[in-house]
Amino acid sequence: MGATRRGFLQVGSLAMIGGTLPAAAIGAAQQTAGRTARDLGAVKALVFDTFGTVVDYRSTIISEGEALGKAKGLAVDWAKFADAWRGAYAPAMDRVRKGELPWTKLDALHRMMLDKVLADFNVKGLTEAEIDNLNRVWHRLKPWPDAVSGLTRLKKKFIIAPLSNGNVSLMTDMAKHAGLPWDLILGAELARHYKPDKEVYLTAADLLSLKPSEMMMVAAHQNDLRAARGVGFRTAFVPRPQEGPNGEKNFTADPVFDVVAQDFNALAAAMGA
Repeated sequence: MGATRRGFLQVGSLAMIGGTLPAAAIGAAQQTAGRTARDLGAVKALVFDTFGTVVDYRSTIISEGEALGKAKGLAVDWAKFADAWRGAYAPAMDRVRKGELPWTKLDALHRMMLDKVLADFNVKGLTEAEIDNLNRVWHRLKPWPDAVSGLTRLKKKFIIAPLSNGNVSLMTDMAKHAGLPWDLILGAELARHYKPDKEVYLTAADLLSLKPSEMMMVAAHQNDLRAARGVGFRTAFVPRPQEGPNGEKNFTADPVFDVVAQDFNALAAAMGA
């Protein structure tokens, strides 16, 4: 695919996301389109942030929470509940990162967070089995509408894998539930570090016997992409404005990113897949 064509695909992919993307995002993509066309040929593997980027955690939690609330007679604002649970995510991982907790799988951290959020929202009357099942909602998250089709296209040309803070069993269950066509599972548990620690990214490259420059990180979160770029990964920004509080609705895409695309199918087009 020639430089002009590849550049067109990349910038063209920005035309629709809830109508249009911000002009600043388009401008950033135009600045990088020519470079993208010329020098992404070395990329052999795409790795993906998952919560919020590949799967829609928020609506899944709200839906399951509402069903549980109806069955148990609970008066809970499940949207606020989902946001509070997700809001505890980074602080919990920071406790591991700082050594306040030993290495702890995300499933266990999610349960610690959930216990606190249940108390904060004064949710009572749940059995241990019901609490455990709610905690495992992260294993049952729904994919964004473009996720499976876009990943399937990308898989034909590249190695694809999650690079998530989720533990291996969680990510495996999620893939089975959502039909995500990963080639393998990568992520924090294998590195015994949580993103954005550099070890997560470098372990993924090492396990695939690839150079960092042969890896591309795909995420809806710009801090994740900057961390990956810091160790030599190429980067693709796929914003998810509907994610919830973490969704970047009025963002300016960092011009250092190699690709900015509205969804995974647009990303596949930009990458020639």
